Amino acid sequence: MRAVAPWVRTRLRTAPLPAVALFVLVGLTAFLCAAFPRAVDAYEGEGLRHGLAVAAADQSTLQFTAAPQSPYDPADPALQKAVSPRELSERQRRITANLPGPLRVDARESAHGVRTQRPMRGRGPGLVELDGGVPAFTLAAQAGLAEHATVRSGRLPAPRAAGPFEPATEAVVTAATAKALGIRVGTVVRIPRGSAEPLAVTVTGVVEPVRPAGAYWSVRPVLRTPSYLYTSEMPPQPYWHGALLLAPESAGALLALEEEAEPYWQIAVDPRGLGAHDLDAARGAVAAVESGPVLSELRKAVGPELQVTTGLSGIFEEYATVRGAIGPVVSVAAFGVGGVIGVVLLTAGGLAASRRRSELALLRARGGSMPGTVGRLLAEVAVPAVPAAVAGSALAVLLLPEGRLWPPVVATVLVVVVACGALPLRAVLEHRRPRPSGGRDDVVRARPSRRRTVAELTLLALAVAAVVALRRRGTADGAEQGVDQLVSAAPVLLGVVAALVLVRLYPLPLRLAALPLARRRGAIGFLALTRAGRAPATTVLPLLALLLALVTTAFGGSVLAGVEDARDRAAVLSVGADARVESAGALPKGVAEAVRKVPGVTGVVEVYRETDLSLRDGDDARGVTLLAAEPGAYARLARSTGLGGFPADALRKPESGPLPVVVSPGAAERLGSGPRTIGPLSDALTVRVAAVRELTPGLSDGDFVLVDAAALTGPKAATTLLVSGGSVAGGPLRAAVAGADGSGEARVALRSEERAAFAESPVQTGAERVYAVAVAAAAGYAVLALLLSLLQAAPERIALLARLRTMGLTRRQGRRLLVLENLPGSVLAGAGGVLVGWAVVLVLSPGVDLRRLAHASGGTTLSRVPVELTVDAWSLLLPGAGVVVLAAGVAAVQAWLTTRRSSTTELRVGDSR
Repeated sequence: MRAVAPWVRTRLRTAPLPAVALFVLVGLTAFLCAAFPRAVDAYEGEGLRHGLAVAAADQSTLQFTAAPQSPYDPADPALQKAVSPRELSERQRRITANLPGPLRVDARESAHGVRTQRPMRGRGPGLVELDGGVPAFTLAAQAGLAEHATVRSGRLPAPRAAGPFEPATEAVVTAATAKALGIRVGTVVRIPRGSAEPLAVTVTGVVEPVRPAGAYWSVRPVLRTPSYLYTSEMPPQPYWHGALLLAPESAGALLALEEEAEPYWQIAVDPRGLGAHDLDAARGAVAAVESGPVLSELRKAVGPELQVTTGLSGIFEEYATVRGAIGPVVSVAAFGVGGVIGVVLLTAGGLAASRRRSELALLRARGGSMPGTVGRLLAEVAVPAVPAAVAGSALAVLLLPEGRLWPPVVATVLVVVVACGALPLRAVLEHRRPRPSGGRDDVVRARPSRRRTVAELTLLALAVAAVVALRRRGTADGAEQGVDQLVSAAPVLLGVVAALVLVRLYPLPLRLAALPLARRRGAIGFLALTRAGRAPATTVLPLLALLLALVTTAFGGSVLAGVEDARDRAAVLSVGADARVESAGALPKGVAEAVRKVPGVTGVVEVYRETDLSLRDGDDARGVTLLAAEPGAYARLARSTGLGGFPADALRKPESGPLPVVVSPGAAERLGSGPRTIGPLSDALTVRVAAVRELTPGLSDGDFVLVDAAALTGPKAATTLLVSGGSVAGGPLRAAVAGADGSGEARVALRSEERAAFAESPVQTGAERVYAVAVAAAAGYAVLALLLSLLQAAPERIALLARLRTMGLTRRQGRRLLVLENLPGSVLAGAGGVLVGWAVVLVLSPGVDLRRLAHASGGTTLSRVPVELTVDAWSLLLPGAGVVVLAAGVAAVQAWLTTRRSSTTELRVGDSR
């Protein structure tokens, strides 16, 4: 070990720049590799917390109830004790103490109390009565009212204990309930109590919820906002349903009501601190609470009548489905950029070994052992690489604090192994046996060994298996059980196979191209092609890195383009134009003119819409929508939006004969090919099918019949306005509609807002960001691989140019020679990357599921739009062209610098370059 230290110290002192470059490369690589899994964990955890936060409160909470056992005796002292505030608080403490991890209780939004099991009709002076009769009330004595509400008028109910047959008690109502039901401070509501006298509930105050969207108020929304209930007779008639909020001490007054009261506990789950890696444990915990051992323990601690309901299992299931569908798509990017990074690290090691080939050969010729040489090289590389990897990984963990620790550690170890092992491994392969210097080592002379042939055939078999598996099963099949590594590696395997094929075929076209140049007088073109055809065999690694990067970039760009295209088309289908103004009834006449004056509006199409059109075929259960519009304007809109374009003349009303209509396939099947009479007797239309279209503007789902508005009998005012104009803003448009529509029933929808709503989940946005960063990283490492390949061949090219200049080659000819020599390899990599990327997208498109990435929650609108890989010209052609331009630019700069040097500085006696 003492002999190693002086060697390493001496090498680092004499050649500090390579060590610094390796430190930067390994540090950056370790940072990216460690940050990738942390970023995935971060957006997946944020998506889980987002799903819990936006879910309905009655779904995201654990609701426990303990209905009284039969026979029900309101005067039972044990029952009165069970509804006392102290006993309810103690039971809630037991429930929260027995909840398993990782479920955490949000004490601020949790609640407990006593309430009536069903609404009860109540009478009182001044109460608003609808067609269905007097209002109904839910009576609840929920703890914590003072902390969760502010008093707007009056006071809170007095905390006075009340027995089951207490003649009167006090309560408060929310401001929304008071406004809708006509309740004021002092109103007395009488609730029936069987054969006994009704319970007189005096309203002592009106309160306003502090956090109305929180679980305290939203598990039972009627506590804060009244709603409609309907009678059972036909036709159903509405009546109000509100809530009377009693003091917790008065819960005993609810025991003798006609609808039995029940204690309840609402345990809100705190999403903070819950990560994606906790999903399986959280699902198991919910299952144990719903019908497992935890529920048994709770019944022992609280009571045998305890029941639990929750929607947490559904929330977790939906999240698992979304993550399972998006995860395999993201893993494709991980495999792609990981393959590029690995090849670049190997290329860097190969460059170092190539530069030190004579040194290592001399060391071996003088008796240096292979283990000793490998140990020195390994120690030399490890000194800058290991600290750089640790620093890069630590920086990633600090910048991305959320996530598991072991994935970054594993990624860092892999980076260290590859970075430290590249140079020693290359030295072992080249210097196992001493070889004479001066021999050619290029793709022409190099003969693939049997081992290489077997390895290439194995990779080919794996690539074929991956493609077949991807096309058969898809990326989303069985995703919840984990990512299929073989399927995710399909693009990378195809890129590797393509690179190996190109390396084998690389010299042949160059030889053929050099034949006609050999007959020309100039030597530059022939010499450049000959030199390019005799490129070193080590160029396979840079070519592999370039192809993998180009394939990853093309595939990633296609994924992002497919998602963006699907969202755009779904938004257009949902709205029908750039904006839509609609109302349940006819729009006022001034609305259309007001909309036309809004800045940015370029066109307005007035559409009359009527649902439940009868086709008179005895199948009116399947609803059909009638659309009527001016043919010219509507046809232009349909063509511009791509929603079932048709010639305007195909819809115009003829002077005589059946009316031509444009219909959906379902309606066309029901109408047939001949004339048919449709609609009610008063407005019957004789129509014939002129065109069949899957989609049409203004209707996102369902069958339709589109007619010329001039054919309708009687005045038919527009119910929908389809607005064109890419720069239409929502604020001015809504203001114009509100000013012209006195009823306030008109609704405005914008395509841009609908488009933004499709990417509401952090899982989607996070996956897109990670994918974009992975594509950018692959492109960056591709540039680095190109530069490394040029640096690897630079000494030999400089020496060759110096020799040729001694033979009369001019500076201009020397520059042309270096540029032309670089072009075949770069063109091969660029064109090969474009072709392979295009082929990968076409081959793998049927198996890649992007629906959940386009819209996490799905929906009928997006389900009608195909979400598939789309060949993106920019991500396909721009990187390939960039490779060629960059290679030519670097070669030109290298040639300019080289020709400015003196030839004597590049030539040495005995130099084998």
